[in-house]
Amino acid sequence: MAGKMIEGPDGRYIVGTVKIGEKGQIVIPKDARDLLDLQPGDTLLVLVDRKQGIALVDNERFRNFANGVLAVQETAQDTAQEAARDTAQEEGPEG
Repeated sequence: MAGKMIEGPDGRYIVGTVKIGEKGQIVIPKDARDLLDLQPGDTLLVLVDRKQGIALVDNERFRNFANGVLAVQETAQDTAQEAARDTAQEEGPEG
């Protein structure tokens, strides 16, 4: 990779600085584009936290992450429903 990129822990990098243009646009540094294999036309998700700042996330990576979270949640719900049914069957009919 060209440039003055600094590698940090856990696959994190400092790749440089950008300036916001008159139309509010920025250019993503080449090192960052290369690291994430970003191509013209790719979609990025813009996340904003008033205390921590702005993060740009590759839309496909975020989608995969979100799908994983939802799958875990569905599994947990299914497990809870099965446990509730088992408990109801063990207790038998009331009366």
